[in-house]
Amino acid sequence: MLGDLMGMMGKLKEARERVAETKERLKTVTLQEVSEDGAVIVVVSANREIREIQIDDSLYDDKEQLTDYLIITLNRALEKAGEIHDTELAAVAKEGMPNIPGLDSLL
Repeated sequence: MLGDLMGMMGKLKEARERVAETKERLKTVTLQEVSEDGAVIVVVSANREIREIQIDDSLYDDKEQLTDYLIITLNRALEKAGEIHDTELAAVAKEGMPNIPGLDSLL
């Protein structure tokens, strides 16, 4: 029994290390979201960090429209990045988890 516990602890440590490695890797994964007319382009990492924003000069004349474009485009980009982030981390965590009865239903 003690051996099983030690094995589980080892697997949990491995899982934590893999999660940390995956988070580091996700910093390098980027995605681009473009507004419908291409006036705003947003680049974010899979860790939901904004990397770049490009704004067409025509939007600088209308603050309200610029704000709307930024909010919509940023939210779409961050949502997609969050999905990638969560999917990747869930896969790594599940893969490295020890076999504990009932744990599968929680993941």
